[in-house]
Amino acid sequence: MILVRNQIPLIALVLCGVLFCWLVLFWLITDSCHPIAMLTMPMSPVWTVGNLIAVFAMWVVMMIAMMLPSALPMILMHHRMAKKNSHPFENLSFTVSYLFIWVFFSVVAVALQFIAQKAGLLDPASLTTTKIISVILLIMAGIYQFTELKNTCLSKCRTPAGFFMGYWKSGVLGAFQMGTRHGLFCLGCCWAIMLLLFVGGVMNLTWVLILTIAVVAEKTLPAGELISKLIGVGLILAAAYIGYGLFYGESMQSMSGMNMECMAPMKMS
Repeated sequence: MILVRNQIPLIALVLCGVLFCWLVLFWLITDSCHPIAMLTMPMSPVWTVGNLIAVFAMWVVMMIAMMLPSALPMILMHHRMAKKNSHPFENLSFTVSYLFIWVFFSVVAVALQFIAQKAGLLDPASLTTTKIISVILLIMAGIYQFTELKNTCLSKCRTPAGFFMGYWKSGVLGAFQMGTRHGLFCLGCCWAIMLLLFVGGVMNLTWVLILTIAVVAEKTLPAGELISKLIGVGLILAAAYIGYGLFYGESMQSMSGMNMECMAPMKMS
C-alpha cells in the first residue's frame, strides 16, 4: 500500500501526459481549419515538408495516447523495482525507450499513409482505406489474434513481474534496453490492431478510443487472453460483413444495369 501511495505522482504524471495527447487529437478534429490541423490532413497526394512533419507528429501523439495507458502497469512495476537500486532517471529511461518503439511505428505508418494516398487507396478527407483494403486489414488483424507470435507477445505484456524477472538490467542504460524490449513485445502484440486505424479513420476519435480500449483490455484485464480471441472473431466477422456488402452491392448494381438495358428497347417500342 505504501508503494502504491508513493507511486501516485507517477500515475498522475502518466495520465496527464495521456490526457494531453487526447486533447491535442480532439483539437485537431474540432479545429480542422487551423493551419496546423490542415497540414495533418493533406488533400493532395503530393505532400510538402510541412505535411510530412505534421502527419508524423500527429501519429506520434496518437500512439502515445493509445499505447501509454496499457503500459502503465509495466511502468509502475519498473518504478517499484528501480527504487531499490536508487538509480536516478531509470524509470524515465524505461518509459522513453518504450515510446521510441512507437515513434518508429509512426514512421512506418506515415509511409503507409503516403503510399496509400498516392495510390488512390486512401480517402484524404476521412483517412480511411477503400473497402477492399479494409476487408484485407480486418482479416489480417483478426487472424493474427490467434497466432503464436501474438500470444507470446501478449503474455509478455500481461505479466510485468515475469518480464522483469527474465530481462532485468540495472542502471539507466539497462532500463533503456528493457524499455526497448518491452516496446518490441508491445509492437508485436498490437501492430495489426494499430493498422486498423486506416479502416475506421485515422482521425476518427471514436474509432481511436475503441481500439485503445481493446488494447488496454487484452493487456491488463484478467480475461485478457479470452478478450484477445474475441477481438479476433469480431474482426473477422466485421470483414465478412463489409465484404458481403461490397460483393452484394456490386452484384445488385450489375443486375440493375442489366435490367435497364433489357428495358430500354421495350420503352422505345
